[in-house]
Amino acid sequence: MYKVVTKRFLNDAKTICLFEIEAPLIARHAQAGQFVVFRLDEKGERVPVSVAGYDREKGTVTVMVQAAGRTTKMLHTVEQGDVISDIVGPLGKATEMEGLKKVCVVGGGVGCAIAYPIAKEMHAKGIDVTFIAGFRSADIVILKDELKAASDKLIIATDDGSYGEKGFTTVFLKNEIEANIKENKPQFDRVIAIGPDIMMKFLADVTRPYGISTIISLDPIMVDGTGMCGCCRVIVGGETKFACVDGPDFDAHQVDFDSLIKRAAFYKDEQDEAAKHICRITGGKESEHEPHQGSHARAGSRDPRHQFRRGGSGL
Repeated sequence: MYKVVTKRFLNDAKTICLFEIEAPLIARHAQAGQFVVFRLDEKGERVPVSVAGYDREKGTVTVMVQAAGRTTKMLHTVEQGDVISDIVGPLGKATEMEGLKKVCVVGGGVGCAIAYPIAKEMHAKGIDVTFIAGFRSADIVILKDELKAASDKLIIATDDGSYGEKGFTTVFLKNEIEANIKENKPQFDRVIAIGPDIMMKFLADVTRPYGISTIISLDPIMVDGTGMCGCCRVIVGGETKFACVDGPDFDAHQVDFDSLIKRAAFYKDEQDEAAKHICRITGGKESEHEPHQGSHARAGSRDPRHQFRRGGSGL
């Protein structure tokens, strides 16, 4: 059992939630850019999520999770003091920072939560960090103060202009690159982009003509997280790579984005069906496994008897 010691929503829309979880062994070894895999209970699916922070002294790791599918929506019902069944990690390779002097970190939506610890660590190492954060609208903006503290220059943009600048991350990245050229400033050693696949694809198109090294963090469909299942395979430089062990960071100019995007949508119908599923026996009023104290909490449940109960053994 792993106890949730802190929970808080990060935006007005309450679509992204921060969880600080007791996991001393993971906290001892975690680095920026790595991820963990969690299960809510012994019957639940394995869900990979990036490490957003860690406290080695407290023995905790922090994740920031968007409520997208069924399991992540159920995770949002877990409260501070509750427990989850499993969390495994750290997995994947840490983001490489050696030798960098000036970088641009670009985050799109929840990708900013993944990019934040990378920018924070780089900034702490004395690397000049420009952070470009893109969101659809003001109500889903996250980590405003944290991103400002982790960068030398912060640009927050929304598609509709309801917060910060109006426009897309690709435009602002190109503007920053061009400004470095026109003002005879040192160019970015590297661009690190994390967000929707299509955003990362277009960001790679922006940096390619300038020959700027561009690294992206990928989160394809994944099961075991240790390279055995092959579900997270991606094509990089014409070769098959596994995001869980070879990544999650890859050279954006070598990634086959077309196959990546196609594979990401492979189980969309099943995901949509699972998200709206209501148990025919309970009518959705209780978790379908609750009589066995074995699995998912119903959405929105705050009943102290549910399986995430404080100190309970239902997981």
